[in-house]
Amino acid sequence: MAFNENTIQRIRYFFQEKNVNFYEKKMFSGICFMVEDKMCCCNHIDKKYEEDFLLCRIGEEAYSKALESEYVIPMEFTGKAMKGYVYVTENGFLKTKDLHYWLQLCLDFNPMAKSSKKK
Repeated sequence: MAFNENTIQRIRYFFQEKNVNFYEKKMFSGICFMVEDKMCCCNHIDKKYEEDFLLCRIGEEAYSKALESEYVIPMEFTGKAMKGYVYVTENGFLKTKDLHYWLQLCLDFNPMAKSSKKK
C-alpha cells in the first residue's frame, strides 16, 4: 500500500478546517477519506505512472468538465471508466488552492453519493 503522507496530511488539514467529520480507511491501494460513511476521496501512488494520485468522487455532473483538465484521467476499474470518479495527477493538486478545489468538489457531491451496503 503506497500513499504520500504529505498529501494525506494536506487532506486531513482541509477536512479539519472545514469541520468535516471523517475517518480514514485503507482502500484502492491507498488511504480513503470517508465522510458520512461514504468514500469521498483517496490518495495513492499509482504503480503504472509512479505518481501521486488523488481519487475524487465528484459525481456524473462534474465528471465531464473535470475530464477537460490536463491533470485529470478517468478512473478505470477492470478496463471500464467509472463515471463520477476521476484521478487527479499530482501536478493538478500541488498548489493548495487546486487541492482545495478538488476536495470541495468531493464534499459537494458527498450528500448525493450512495453509500455501500453494510455487510
